[in-house]
Amino acid sequence: MLLENAKVLISDDSILARKQLKDLLFDLGCTNVFEANNGQVAIDTYMSEKPNLVFLDIVMPVKDGIKVTKEIIEFDSDAKIVIVSSVGTQKHLREALEAGACEFIQKPLNLKNLKKIVESMI
Repeated sequence: MLLENAKVLISDDSILARKQLKDLLFDLGCTNVFEANNGQVAIDTYMSEKPNLVFLDIVMPVKDGIKVTKEIIEFDSDAKIVIVSSVGTQKHLREALEAGACEFIQKPLNLKNLKKIVESMI
């Protein structure tokens, strides 16, 4: 699949973090980007839009990224989820991967690392 045809969901309670990630994705050619500001909106958006790739923050209101990952995976076991967080600990990494996330990256993001992840998943 071409990056410009991919649907990507970004879920983070920080509008600045969402904008930064969205700008990087646009630089890579991903223009079909959806945003969610809390965990429940992320789940609802996933179910309605069925994106090819999801970026989730761990710490979010309503439902955290681990819970969101579990619910999305229950709905779609083939979902491609990347946990993106500034609170990256071994515990969070383990929980995210056990919940079904494919990848875990720490903020701040850079274009080179993001490109590698996006290209490997789409």
